[in-house]
Amino acid sequence: MIVTITGFILILIGIWAMLTRKNIIKIILGFAIADTGVNIVIVTLGYLKGKTAPILDNAVTGNIALQAGADAVNKVVDPIPSALVLTAIVIGLAVTALMLAYSIRLYKVSGTLNIDEFKEQKW
Repeated sequence: MIVTITGFILILIGIWAMLTRKNIIKIILGFAIADTGVNIVIVTLGYLKGKTAPILDNAVTGNIALQAGADAVNKVVDPIPSALVLTAIVIGLAVTALMLAYSIRLYKVSGTLNIDEFKEQKW
């Protein structure tokens, strides 16, 4: 429960940083913090107390290999949230790298990272 609350707090801190900061690097850091919070929340929602990782070993199957399939379902957590989080981590890393590359290019062109200085790109 405390980990889920921590994840939601990270999401709120990240959203606050993205909405209130004028520096592009701080906005990107806010995105990364919110992304980490979302990943933590997804992992904690997929976890079930008293169950183990979805790996067929002696903790799941016991000593009898014949009943491994039927018994394993009741002893392991769902692997889908973990797989989704691994995918989200890779995508989040790529998006963060792309945003940092854009911010470096903007700094080279304009000499500033303040979003108020980019008047030609506003609507």
